[in-house]
Amino acid sequence: MYPPRFVRPRVRVRENVNEAIRAREVRAVFPDGSVEVMPTQAAVRKALDMGLDLIVVSPTAEPPVAKAMDYGQWQYEQKKKQHDARKKQHVILVKEVKFRPNTDDHDYDFKLKHAVRFLGEGNRVKAIVQFRGREIAHADLGRKLLLRLAEDLAEHGAVEGTPRLEGRSAHVIISPVKKEVKEKKKEKPPSSAPPPPSAAQ
Repeated sequence: MYPPRFVRPRVRVRENVNEAIRAREVRAVFPDGSVEVMPTQAAVRKALDMGLDLIVVSPTAEPPVAKAMDYGQWQYEQKKKQHDARKKQHVILVKEVKFRPNTDDHDYDFKLKHAVRFLGEGNRVKAIVQFRGREIAHADLGRKLLLRLAEDLAEHGAVEGTPRLEGRSAHVIISPVKKEVKEKKKEKPPSSAPPPPSAAQ
């Protein structure tokens, strides 16, 4: 039986850092505020002498801009920026609300509340009216129901286009609208001081 073959662990190459920088020269920025266009190797040596790494921060510039800093600190700052960007990012989903052309008022109100909640969460709403059998002959009922829904949601969303009939269903897309929050004017409390006495005539 052959002994297991030794597999050398893969070393991750740090791109655009120190010796991995491919540009012949860079615009090097050092902690003391000095900026100098110099050969890459000389800039790397100068950064290493300071106990720092040379990191390309603007690769598309001519020449590329490289900054002398601690690589671990730079990695931490990049991850923090990505984390903050993901927190601010809001994914807009499309929520479906399905009806039948003969939907009664109770069921309609129930699904209307769902649509209001979806729009309030910042999602788009796709309202669908499904037809079965001979109901397709009364497609106008489905169109009227969608227009009624759009009117009831006017304060919460804006309709994208007009109701469309595709196959055995009609649908309309409603997007959320940003409500302008009006700040209430602070009323000044009445002054408790007595009014100044009137001058004698």
